[in-house]
Amino acid sequence: MGGAASQASTSTGTGANANRRRGAVVAALMLSMAVVALDSTIVSTAVPQIVGDLGGFSVFSWLFSGYLLAVTVTLPVYGKLSDTFGRKPVLIGGTVLFLLGSTLCAASWNMGALIAFRVVQGLGGGAIQGTVQTLAADLYPLKERPRIQARLSTVWATSSVAGPALGGLLASGAGWRWIFLINLPVGALALWLVARQLHEPVREKGPRAPIDWAGALAVFACGGVLLTALVQGGVAWDWLSTPSIALFGTGIALIGVVVAVERRAAEPIIPGWVWRRRTIAAVNLALGALGLLMVAPTVFVPTYAQAVLGLAPMAAGFVLSAMTLSWPVSAAMSQHVYRRIGFRNTAVVGITAAVLILLAFPLLPYPGAAWQPALIMLALGAALGLFQLPLIVGVQSTVGWAERGTTTASVLFCRQIGQTLGAALFGAVANTVLARRLGGAGSLDAVAKALENPTSIADPDRLRHAVATAVDAVYVGAAGAAALALIILLTLAPRRFPALDQEPAPEPDATGSRPREDGATTPRG
Repeated sequence: MGGAASQASTSTGTGANANRRRGAVVAALMLSMAVVALDSTIVSTAVPQIVGDLGGFSVFSWLFSGYLLAVTVTLPVYGKLSDTFGRKPVLIGGTVLFLLGSTLCAASWNMGALIAFRVVQGLGGGAIQGTVQTLAADLYPLKERPRIQARLSTVWATSSVAGPALGGLLASGAGWRWIFLINLPVGALALWLVARQLHEPVREKGPRAPIDWAGALAVFACGGVLLTALVQGGVAWDWLSTPSIALFGTGIALIGVVVAVERRAAEPIIPGWVWRRRTIAAVNLALGALGLLMVAPTVFVPTYAQAVLGLAPMAAGFVLSAMTLSWPVSAAMSQHVYRRIGFRNTAVVGITAAVLILLAFPLLPYPGAAWQPALIMLALGAALGLFQLPLIVGVQSTVGWAERGTTTASVLFCRQIGQTLGAALFGAVANTVLARRLGGAGSLDAVAKALENPTSIADPDRLRHAVATAVDAVYVGAAGAAALALIILLTLAPRRFPALDQEPAPEPDATGSRPREDGATTPRG
């Protein structure tokens, strides 16, 4: 009797220790994600101080482009490495690299050095983004996974709201170098928690295929060239200029190199099964379309709020933050939907609502009140939370541990590529509409800056009308991207995701239904 009690007590203690350990790891993941999520928003508000101190105004945009390039092109590489060596060494290595980049950024002596060190930060940021999302799936079974994903979404939402204010406070008070130094204590705490508390299961040791370093280099070079062409096209040079044509031509040639190298590799960085499996391919394409449409709210709403509504930068940021507040709430609640109707159908509901909401933006009155676009953003966040999370949870459940890192990285990679394409495409759309309305060449950024001092403009209302029309056109394009995601889901994604998670069979719910593998419920009997 006493032995049984002792055994039960030991089992309870072991379970409590495991829960505490998992809680510490989740805290580390949230801290790691926070430093990455804060990075872009906190740096953007300090640009005037950075340029004033270091100079280099003509190239300061590379503070963001260089970081984005490094994060995007390394995602597939880190995904494969985490499947080969485990999540812990990749996350620790990426965090150390990110903190090293932050330290070097704080010590920068000119704009060229700062841009180079931002690339180092991005090399670490790619490891953090992909590995954190993969570990979230490793730590929690399918039934509980929305909880951790909602927490990570909350981190992004909080960072998008707090980042600009914190960046402005540090840059004007302690100095812009502190926007990088603040990463060190937060990242060090996350690093310590991961090192102490994350214990991955011991896997059988056997023959391991050599790392496809040639493929990694080819992917890095190809992605870097094509993303540079997209990011700088129409900004640093014209789309049909010699630099653009040369970069796109080189990128297309490097695509052929990537395909040739990956076909010969024993364990390719981007394995063919990522695109041969219907579920993964459909989710990759759908989330690529999500990245495309996300440019409309994240890039153009702040400009609309300031140039058309006349709001201050802080107030304009709060208009956008309405979306980031509803997104994690909707994501957390999505499990109650997809357990009833399945992953794909839940995502279809979310993206259908997003199409209608995006089309509603051009119907807003001119100039209107700030609460009107904020309400649109609130509804859009709810719709996209219902769209994105079921697809990520669903696709992660279709693969085992050894393929989850590669799968998660492919999803994030496609979303990042979509955002880069969207920035180039919708930037061109906005500038074209603006030029047509103003009767000549025009730049949305230039007009928005001119409207900061409307007394110096002969007809400011005409410019505001032009900006409003340009942003309306972008939202129509974003609705088209959402419709594309809907078509992809309806034509390519299977009705039921073939989940592979090994979990105890759940008990029937109050209605007598039992959850299916794909997250929906099947009536008993």
